[in-house]
Amino acid sequence: MKIYEKAPAKINLMLDVLHKRPDGFHEVEMVMTMIDLADRLEMSEQPRDTIIITSQAGYIPLDEKNLAFQAARLIKERYDVRQGVHIHLDKKIPVAAGLAGGSSDAAATLRGLNRLWNLNIPLAELLSLGAELGSDVPFCVTGGSALATGRGELLTAVPSPPQCWAIVAKPPINVSTAEVYGRLRSDNIQHHPSARDMVAALEEGNFREMCRSLGNVLEEVTLKLHPEVQQLKDAMIKLGADGVLMSGSGPTVFGLVAKESKVARIYNGLRGFCKEVYAVRLLT
Repeated sequence: MKIYEKAPAKINLMLDVLHKRPDGFHEVEMVMTMIDLADRLEMSEQPRDTIIITSQAGYIPLDEKNLAFQAARLIKERYDVRQGVHIHLDKKIPVAAGLAGGSSDAAATLRGLNRLWNLNIPLAELLSLGAELGSDVPFCVTGGSALATGRGELLTAVPSPPQCWAIVAKPPINVSTAEVYGRLRSDNIQHHPSARDMVAALEEGNFREMCRSLGNVLEEVTLKLHPEVQQLKDAMIKLGADGVLMSGSGPTVFGLVAKESKVARIYNGLRGFCKEVYAVRLLT
């Protein structure tokens, strides 16, 4: 028996950091949504009690460093599953990009193994398992669009964005999320984006207000470390994107576009800046 799961990438429409918590994590407010750029996972039972990860991508770990492996191990240990599994990961989402590719793979693994092994784990329990693996995993379990608080694991569903395109571009650098948060001084943040304004724009289906409410406090750290991210943002704005923002801790930048006629021009213009450029829909 084989189970297939799609693992979409996420983007942050807004990301605010309120303060550092006693447990070392940061208290955040984020509005996140999924885009139609996705990894695909194929899961099949193995006679031996082992976890095997394979992928066509030669640049990702296939052992316990892989979040999908960690998700499979967690579900096996927690529910005393003595069955092995082979997970083939068709990787399309760029790595270390601020798009939660690894988190989405872990979430897809939790969903898929729940079905493959007929575990009947309720959603609330899957979300709790996801939170053990990483702050973005619970959101990736449910998908859709959500306001995330706490360290990112407390979710409130919000309306999906109005239909539009996202031009997603990743420069040829990797960014450490831990380093970006480590360099952030939450008490010195100059401007806090408003989750309330973003949620109101989504509730109204107002594309212009959604673009106006975009904001990410991590930009001030990443843009100083990597000026090419600012150059990419500037290029997107110059090419006519309606709203431009860095996703997560970066370095990926996305531009929201309402008119399909603009998409090809922006996409082609950005290909001169970096190879990894995608024109995708937001998943509404």
